[in-house]
Amino acid sequence: MLPEGWRDNVLIVLAGDRIESVTANAVAEDAERLAGPLIPGMPNVHSHAFQRAMAGLTERAGPSGENFWAWRDLMYRFLDRITPEDNEAIAAQLYIESLKQGYTSIAEFHYLHHHIDGRPYANPVEMADRCIAAATSAGIGLTLLPVFYAHATFGGAAPQEGQRRFIHDLDSYGRALDAAMARCGEGTLRRVGIAPHSLRAVTPEELRRLVPMLDVYDNRAPIHIHVAEQRKEVNDCLAWSHKRPVTWLLENARVDARWCLVHATHLDDDETFRLARSEAVAGLCPSTEANLGDGIFGAPDYFLQRGVWGIGGDSHVGNGPFEELKLIEYAQRLKNERRNILNTPNCQSIGAGLYRQALAGGAQALGQPVGAIEAGKLADLVVLDTDEASLCERSEDALLDAAVFGPVRQPARDVMVAGRWVVQEGRHAREQQTLQEYRSVLKNLLQ
Repeated sequence: MLPEGWRDNVLIVLAGDRIESVTANAVAEDAERLAGPLIPGMPNVHSHAFQRAMAGLTERAGPSGENFWAWRDLMYRFLDRITPEDNEAIAAQLYIESLKQGYTSIAEFHYLHHHIDGRPYANPVEMADRCIAAATSAGIGLTLLPVFYAHATFGGAAPQEGQRRFIHDLDSYGRALDAAMARCGEGTLRRVGIAPHSLRAVTPEELRRLVPMLDVYDNRAPIHIHVAEQRKEVNDCLAWSHKRPVTWLLENARVDARWCLVHATHLDDDETFRLARSEAVAGLCPSTEANLGDGIFGAPDYFLQRGVWGIGGDSHVGNGPFEELKLIEYAQRLKNERRNILNTPNCQSIGAGLYRQALAGGAQALGQPVGAIEAGKLADLVVLDTDEASLCERSEDALLDAAVFGPVRQPARDVMVAGRWVVQEGRHAREQQTLQEYRSVLKNLLQ
């Protein structure tokens, strides 16, 4: 699947981690022949890796689990026990699972910074280093987004006890950002950006000062923020500022193509139009948004305005990019009581159109040269498994429709990241060892 469409007998020449050239209808007797149709690997725009270990633990009836805010309190209690070693084992398991499902890079929205009692580690990026180590061992591309989190709610309220592991002031955050950038300079990472957690957790003055801190290093690096995920958040923002959160952000920050507004679930018509025109990415996480009861993103209107968007795993209750894309479309079908709603211009196939759009938005949100099979891009490639019953005897866009909407267990047969095969014949070389380590961590955490 090339940018111009599907082509046969394509010769891809690699130079290190990048694609040097792409030639269709080529003859190359000595080339490595792939075992199925080839598509670009999908970037994951939003991840909280440690939450992978929580999946299924908060599904209890009763007042303690009825909304997002109750779920958040349970999450705070869960993370009170996670050590750096635990964090690395959980992240490694997640990243291998992600690769096997067709994600080839991931944006880690990293806010678990400090000791269990809230004290900083001697290494200001101890927990981030564990995510880096997990990504390196798994072989997935990483955009690290250290999170600035300082307050409990709008207006600069003091943080809650359950948030003690997240909290930075601007000085301590600056030191953590310095350390993260040093890791990037060592070649461990592909990209570092910043993540003001939300308008709840960051004051206007702090937000104003954060972006220049990043620009000292890279004035094109990505900036991600949670926004308008819950109706309560919208109402609280209105009470604080007399503005809806996306409106406030668009009017008080220079929101452009560097930004990814994660969730953006609750937009009015004006916000939808203005966000699309800003060229920022809407970071949609439909499996998590469904699990938390967030609501349904207004995709038809946003798509009509040609807004940019990508998909993320967030709390990782979902199972890969194809499931996330299915849920985006299915939510609209359930809401509107009709089919095939999120059509893409010049593409009749719903699944294929969604995949192409999410590729472009994901690459933009991660700030990485990925998302297409073309010269100059990183060689992040996925070979689809046409031995899967739902994919066999399909071709071109029909393959992607089947991968998104069919009952496919694992669409990816082989996965390459930055020119190196990390999944072959559906298996990752480290998956058994990593699973054993993950199980040991869960055994301790769930006691």
